[in-house]
Amino acid sequence: MRHPRWRSLFRGTLRSIAVWAVSTLTMLVLAGLLPDFQLQSDTGDSATRIAVTAAAGAGVFGLLSALAWPVLVRLLLLVPALVLGLLVFFLNGSLLLVALRLNPSGRGEAAPETAVVVAAAMSAVASATGAALAVRDDDAYRRRLYRLADRRRRRRAADRSGPSSPGTVFLQLDGVGHDVLTDAVLKGVMPTVAGWLGVAMGTARVPAARAGGADDPVVTPATVPGTAPAQDAAATAPTHRLIPWRTDWSSQTGASQLGILHGSNHDVPAFRWYEKDTGETVVANRPTSAAELQRRAVERTGHAGLLAVDGASRGNLFSGGAGEQALVLSIAIRRRGRENRSRAGYFAYFSDPANAVRTALSFVAEVCREIAESTRARLREQRPRVGRGGLYPFIRAFATVVERDVVVASVMGDMLAGRTAVYADLVAYDEVAHHSGPHSRDARKVLARLDRALALIAHVAERAPRPYRIVVLSDHGQSPGETFQSRYGLGLGDLVRAGCGLPVPRAAQRTHSGAEARAAVRAALRRPVEEDGGRHRHPACGTARTGGRSGPAPLPAGEPVVLASGNLGLVSFPDVPHRMSKEEIDRRHPALLSTLANHPGIGFLLVRSEEHGGVVLAAHGVEVPVDGLSDAHPGPLADFGPGAADAVRRTHSFPHTADIMVNSWYDPADGEVLAFEEQIGSHGGLGGAQGRPFLLSPLELAPPVEDGAELVGAEAVHRVLVRWLRESDGPQIPVEVVPGTVVPGPAERTPAATGDDADERAA
Repeated sequence: MRHPRWRSLFRGTLRSIAVWAVSTLTMLVLAGLLPDFQLQSDTGDSATRIAVTAAAGAGVFGLLSALAWPVLVRLLLLVPALVLGLLVFFLNGSLLLVALRLNPSGRGEAAPETAVVVAAAMSAVASATGAALAVRDDDAYRRRLYRLADRRRRRRAADRSGPSSPGTVFLQLDGVGHDVLTDAVLKGVMPTVAGWLGVAMGTARVPAARAGGADDPVVTPATVPGTAPAQDAAATAPTHRLIPWRTDWSSQTGASQLGILHGSNHDVPAFRWYEKDTGETVVANRPTSAAELQRRAVERTGHAGLLAVDGASRGNLFSGGAGEQALVLSIAIRRRGRENRSRAGYFAYFSDPANAVRTALSFVAEVCREIAESTRARLREQRPRVGRGGLYPFIRAFATVVERDVVVASVMGDMLAGRTAVYADLVAYDEVAHHSGPHSRDARKVLARLDRALALIAHVAERAPRPYRIVVLSDHGQSPGETFQSRYGLGLGDLVRAGCGLPVPRAAQRTHSGAEARAAVRAALRRPVEEDGGRHRHPACGTARTGGRSGPAPLPAGEPVVLASGNLGLVSFPDVPHRMSKEEIDRRHPALLSTLANHPGIGFLLVRSEEHGGVVLAAHGVEVPVDGLSDAHPGPLADFGPGAADAVRRTHSFPHTADIMVNSWYDPADGEVLAFEEQIGSHGGLGGAQGRPFLLSPLELAPPVEDGAELVGAEAVHRVLVRWLRESDGPQIPVEVVPGTVVPGPAERTPAATGDDADERAA
C-alpha cells in the first residue's frame, strides 16, 4: 500500500510479459498453419531455436507497433476516412515484415500477403490478452482511456483539479425515433437506457403515463406508454426521464442540429434546396453548405452556439461554437489549428495500434455483414427493398464502426479532460435504417451496439475529474415505406416533367402516372400530342390557347430543378428570379399543380399565392390558405397530426422556400410514407415517426417543459439545453437574442424556472 507506483509498474511488467508470451505462441501457431510464413532456415532448426526466433520476432513487432504507429497515423490524416480502415491491415503487415528483417536470428520470412494476415492475428490476440488481463485493474483501464485523448487534452486534465460543478454530455442518436427507442427498451435491446428509466429487463410491466400534448404518450420515470404497473424486483430506481419532441416540417439532421446547436434553423426548408439568388444547390451535409448555414445561424442569433464556452463538438454537421472539434463537417473546408481540426479525432484514436486493428477488423466484419444481409433480403424477395450494392457496404461500415469508435473515444477524452459541455452525434442507426428499414433486424443490432457505447461513456463518467450529466436525444425519427419510384414506376422528377409537358424517359411514359400527367397536359393546353419518330413531344407549356383566343401572356419556359429530401420534394424554376406564385405557375404550366395535387402518392403541396399569400393544395381541387389552417381546422393536413399547420406556415415564411413544396402521401394507420429518394426508412417531411424524436435527461435537471406542454421545434430544444447548462453553472449562452433587448446578467437569471416562457424571461 505504501508503494502504489511500484506495484502498478510491476503489474504492467507482468502484463507485458504475458502479452509477449501469447504473441510468441500465436506466431508459432501461424507459422505451422501458413505455408508462406516460416521461422526456421531451409535446412531446419531445433524447436528451441524456432521458439527463440518467434519470441524475438514478436518482441520486435510489438516495439515497432508502439513506436511507429503514432507517426504513421499522423501521415494517414491525409488519407480519405473511408479507406483509412483498410490501410491499417497493409501497414500492420509492413511492420511485421520489418520486424522479421530486424530479427537477430535472421530466420523469419513471410510473403507480403501472408504478413498482413499474421500481423492482424497477432495484434488482435495481443489486444484481447491485454484487455483480459487488465479488465479488473482500474488503473490500467484509466490509463488506456487517457491514451485515447491527445497530448493537449492530457495536459489540461493533469493541470486542473476538477471543477465541482457538473459537466454535461449531449449524445445524439441520429434518426432514432421515440417509438423506436421505447420499443427497444421493452424488448431488452437497450439495457443501459432501460436501467436509466427504471425498466426491468424482460418485462413491459411498468406504469403508464401521459404527458406533453393530448395525443403524445411519453416515457417518464419508470414508465413506458400503454403498459401496466411493474412488480419485477429487477427494476431499479429511475435516473432519467424520457419525452418526445416534435420537429419542424424539415425533419432531418441539417435543420434539427442547426437549431439545437446554434439556436436557429430559420430558412432551412429541407435537406437540399435550390437558392435562386446564388444559383446554387444547398446540401446540408456538404462542407461548404454546412459552413454557410452555420454562418447564417450565428449571424441571426448573435452568439456562437451551445458549445461556445469550453465545449467540444464531435461527429456533427455544425460546430456549435466549440473550440474542440473532431469530424465536424462545417470546418472541413477551413484551415484549423492542430487541436481543433476536423480530423484530429482520428489521431487521438488510431495512435493506439490495438484500437486501429480492432476497428479495422470490425470494419471488415461490418462490410461482410451488410453483404450477407442484403443478399438474404434479395433471396427472400423482401419488400420494400432498395439497392445496397456499390460502395454502400463500406459507407455503412464507416458510419457504424469507424465514426462510432472515434466519436465515442473523443467523448471519453473530453470527459477525462473535464470539459464543460460536449455534443456528439452517432449516425450508425440512421445510416442502416435508411436501407434496411427502421424496425429491421439490422437496425436493432445497431441499437444494441449504441447502447453499449452509452454504457461505456457512463462508466467513464464515474472516473472523470468532475461529475457529468448525460443527456441523450435524437434529431428526428424515421418513417417506413416503399419509395415513390418503386410504387408508381416513375420518380418525382419525371412526374414534374410530365406535368410540364417536357420529355420523360420511355419507361416513365408507359406508367399510369406518366400517362395521366401527359393527358392532363393535353387537356390543359387543348393541343394534341405531336409524334416525331416515335417520341412524344408537347408544345411549349406556356402557350395555352382556348378556342383560338389567347390567354394571359405566357412566361418563358424553363427546366425545373426537382430535389428530394426523404418524403419531401422541392420544385424550383431557376429562370424566374423570385418565388413563383400559383398564378404564375398555372400560366406557364397549366397542368402541373393539378397533376401533382391529384396524384395518389402525394399528400399536399405548398405554393405562394398572389391572393392569399400561401395556399395548401390537395386532391380534388382542395385549396386552403395557410393562414386558415390550424390544429382545430387542419384541412388537407388532418392526417399529418397536430402541429402540421404551424410547421407548414413557418416554412412558407422562409426566403428560400421552393416554388412548389411537395409532401408525399402518408398512411396514419401504418405510419408509412413514400420517399422520393431510394430509402425504405426516410425522414425530411411530415408524416409518422420521422417527426417524433426523443429527449432523455437526468432527473436532477429541471423538466424540459411544464406538465401538459409540448416541446416543439429544434430551436425550443436549444433553449432547453441552454437552460440546463445554466442550471449546472455552465456556459451562459443567451437563449434568444432580439435586437434592442438587453440580456440580463447572472444575478437576474432564474435557473429554477422551467418551460419556454421561463426561458424568454431569463433571456
